[in-house]
Amino acid sequence: MGLWQLNADTLARSRFVLSSFAETFAALKLLHAGVGAHPGEQGWLRDHLPGYRALLAADPATGALVRAALGRSWIADFFCPTQTDRESFAETVARVRETRPEDARDNLRVSLAGPLPAALERDDLPERAARLLEYVWEETVRPYWARRRRVLEADVVARTAQVSQGGWAAVLDTLQPGRTRWLGESRLQINLHANPPREVSGAELLLMPVTPKSGWVSWEAPDRYAIVYPCAGVLADHGPRAVPESLGALLGPSRAGVLMLLGSPMSTSQLTAVTGQALGSVGRHLRVLLDAGLVERRRAGRSVLYSRTAAGEVVVKAAGL
Repeated sequence: MGLWQLNADTLARSRFVLSSFAETFAALKLLHAGVGAHPGEQGWLRDHLPGYRALLAADPATGALVRAALGRSWIADFFCPTQTDRESFAETVARVRETRPEDARDNLRVSLAGPLPAALERDDLPERAARLLEYVWEETVRPYWARRRRVLEADVVARTAQVSQGGWAAVLDTLQPGRTRWLGESRLQINLHANPPREVSGAELLLMPVTPKSGWVSWEAPDRYAIVYPCAGVLADHGPRAVPESLGALLGPSRAGVLMLLGSPMSTSQLTAVTGQALGSVGRHLRVLLDAGLVERRRAGRSVLYSRTAAGEVVVKAAGL
């Protein structure tokens, strides 16, 4: 398994970061796979996969580059730099574009675990990678970025609440179940690959949620390391989830929709952003649900978070969810 060694100070300083570049790269991986994990991803693929495939069909060299860069078990480092919250998407892509051609080819050999195809023995690979990332951002992510950003913020708030309740170990174990795991004794399992342990103590450790069901690690050694993970539960869906008829009849469709979302803690403003309902309407729904004992609230820093109670879980499960 892949292990990172990090001391308590490094773990305590770790932080969540929203990354437009990570979201774009996750979208590229989803386009490459061509298979959605839930109805939201499937609908998004129906809208964007034909255009993406047409682009690569007209540019076979870039198609070969993507297949090589995503590799068999490793992503080519130059294709996936680690964006920080101090860097724009354009600035991160500029670093891809500025990669030396020989470094790009070396990275691709690592991701392929073998020699390069003849079609990739060329010097314009960084430029092709940058252009493709710009296409994915402009055509398939940026039109939805405002909503996706709100969804990612909701995930970060929920994870931050987890830190306050169970510490960092509890959060790390849930980022990518079965892959990321706090092992104790300053050891963090990051994946299932048989790679030598890396000492990351003293570096900046970033945790980056993305809406597609995708995850990976990246770094700018020795200063910065990142774990990219899929955001939790219903937040990951790109569209509103259908409210079961029985639950809608009991609570009203809008109120039932709020209850369904509260499997993970969310604030009023995040519920407003994700549901599209007015702030006053969400507040009224929450008051009724609180009075009925179906949700509870608690403070996490400056936010007030709402989540389902045990009774709320019973009601949702009884509706067949």
